[in-house]
Amino acid sequence: MKDPAAVLPLTTLTYHILLALADNDRHGYSIIKEVESRTGQSMQIETGALYHAIRRMREDQLIEPIPEKERPKTGDSRRRTYRLTQWGREVLAAESARLR
Repeated sequence: MKDPAAVLPLTTLTYHILLALADNDRHGYSIIKEVESRTGQSMQIETGALYHAIRRMREDQLIEPIPEKERPKTGDSRRRTYRLTQWGREVLAAESARLR
């Protein structure tokens, strides 16, 4: 069993992406807009930084893409939608506790 505290502290970007995915599965643009909304526009994510973070978070098994057959029909099949893994939820909870 892994200890979430072992991967803390998270970067600000990683933490906000996990928060954005905590209540809804989202695609990249939706993640950007959710982070902007949650931070009162004080944090704005560049597209390149977002996708670099997503790649790293996938490697760390914090998030996963939703298989195409499970994705909502948005009209754009190129959009990848992401969700938190159970490990990602545990890490998010541990980081939130640490920040409190």
